[in-house]
Amino acid sequence: MPAKYAIHTSTVPHRFKPLTRSGIIAWEEGCLKCAVCVKKQCVYGVYDRRGIDPMQMIESIDNQCMSCLRCVQGCPRELIHKSLNPEYQAMGDAWWTPDIIASLWSQAQSGKIPVSGAGYPGPFSGPGFDAMWTDMSEIVRPTRDGIHGREYISTAIDLGKTPGHLSFNDHGDLDGEVPFVVDIPLPIILKMPSFGAIGPETMAGWAMAAKKLGTLFSLPWEMMDDALMNFYPWLLPAAPDGASPKGPVPSGLRVAEISWGDGWKKVEDWLTASDRPPLISARTPMTHEAPDTVLSMVRAGVSIIHMEGTLNGRFQDDDQAYLKEGIRSVHLRLVEKNVRDGVTLLASGGISMAEHVAKSILCGADGVLIDFPILIALECRMCRRCTRGLSCPVDIGDATADWTASRVGNLIGAWHNQLLEMMGAMGIRDARRLRGEAGRAMFFEELERETFSAMDGVEEGCDIE
Repeated sequence: MPAKYAIHTSTVPHRFKPLTRSGIIAWEEGCLKCAVCVKKQCVYGVYDRRGIDPMQMIESIDNQCMSCLRCVQGCPRELIHKSLNPEYQAMGDAWWTPDIIASLWSQAQSGKIPVSGAGYPGPFSGPGFDAMWTDMSEIVRPTRDGIHGREYISTAIDLGKTPGHLSFNDHGDLDGEVPFVVDIPLPIILKMPSFGAIGPETMAGWAMAAKKLGTLFSLPWEMMDDALMNFYPWLLPAAPDGASPKGPVPSGLRVAEISWGDGWKKVEDWLTASDRPPLISARTPMTHEAPDTVLSMVRAGVSIIHMEGTLNGRFQDDDQAYLKEGIRSVHLRLVEKNVRDGVTLLASGGISMAEHVAKSILCGADGVLIDFPILIALECRMCRRCTRGLSCPVDIGDATADWTASRVGNLIGAWHNQLLEMMGAMGIRDARRLRGEAGRAMFFEELERETFSAMDGVEEGCDIE
């Protein structure tokens, strides 16, 4: 039995005051000057420590308020109100919502699983992964209680082509070549976001986090430099489309990525010509043609395939189709052709919560690449000012590599614990066993079709009440 994989986390404070969902509005005009003011009765003493942060122009009370609403209810003239923060509501977009951003901030700070004592207030179903539910029927077994259970739960996955069988000679030695696979202890690979106020320290911090976590960090090939030399075994450089990068293949690389399309074979030959060639991962956009494209890639001998969606978790050729459907269609096509076990499928695009990791694997992926969560962990507000040449409000590029690595380590630690909790509740002890296990999931579209398909027509003589 391998040693139990654990991610050790510790509190890493914010560098800037985070935007809060709501704030206190206290009107001084009309105050009755009560002998015992409700502000003095605040059990958390937030009014006594009230002040202004001159750098961000944020009032401290908004971050210190615990939302007990005692002052709001106790003021006789109703001069104190709790109001939504318009700056908070303006963060992100419809996919990267303010609540998701705030949750990622909290996990990066504490490394703990976010818990809502008031329960889930959202809709029963929604688009993409929100239209998918996991079966938690095994949660009643105390030995499979995720992070607290006595049973070992493995989140490790293998990258590369695993043989269908092994042959041994009369001396007990393995016949043929030893299969080359790269195993990582969790099904999450870090990926450089497509935008952000990213500096050299940021890149070093992400590479450092990948090394500490035992996973990989995907980045453009041109970003490889001497500053990252010590992290080469944990880097996954992506070669440009149809062209071989300049210079020799860096020694120590275990996996490299190429773009599928014209010229892919030339780049692959350049990579495999080195003394110790890395495993080759081929990247292809998630489109409606993906099942046929991926099948052709498997038949061409590609062992790792990266299906890339948009940053909003959709197809690159259809804004109404979601990554979830694409992963399932590709997986089922390979199963139908009896070639699924000969390839590693990775998916990326819009993976914004820990549950998306488990759901992606349930749909048929072996692992996922996450990009913007590791940027949001550094207090990014998804304001996109950097894309317009404007300054970053939280100066991400100025953060140290150690702080960056610690924040990302906390985030992945929280995600890893949530994955363990979900797997334990489903009664699955190995992430590789979770792959494509659709019987442990329920899909809203299928349930709706099964429930209401009989109502399409009305037979003669039948009354509908």
